[in-house]
Amino acid sequence: MGYKIRNLKTFTSFSLENLVPEDNFYRQVEECIDLSFVCDLVCHLYSDFGRPSIDPVVFFKLQLIAFFEGIRSERLLMEIVSLDLAQRWFTSYNLDEAVPNHSSLSKIRERYGMEIFQQFFEKIVE
Repeated sequence: MGYKIRNLKTFTSFSLENLVPEDNFYRQVEECIDLSFVCDLVCHLYSDFGRPSIDPVVFFKLQLIAFFEGIRSERLLMEIVSLDLAQRWFTSYNLDEAVPNHSSLSKIRERYGMEIFQQFFEKIVE
C-alpha cells in the first residue's frame, strides 16, 4: 500500500494554457464571443487617473461565469474562480495572481447600472 507524503512545491513551471483541455466549455465561449466592444461601452465611466481598475472585459467575463454556473453570490463567484483552472484561464488570471476582490465587483456593477448590462447582453445575443 502506498502512502502519499504531503510535500507541495512552492513553484512549478507550467502554463494554464496546457492545463485547460481544448474542448473545455470556457475555451468554446472564448472562441464564440467577441468582447472587443466592452471598453467602448463603459469608457465614459472611467477617469484617466487614479488606481487602476479591474479590466471591464474581465468583469463581464466574471458575470458570464456567474450566469453559466448559476452563481448568485459574488463572494462565492470569486472563491470558485480562484480555484477553477478553466475559469482562471478564461479571465486571464495566472495561478500566482490574486483574482479581484468580490467587493470590487459590487462597486463596478453599481457604477455600470442596468442600462450597461442590458446593452452588454443585447450585444452578446446579437
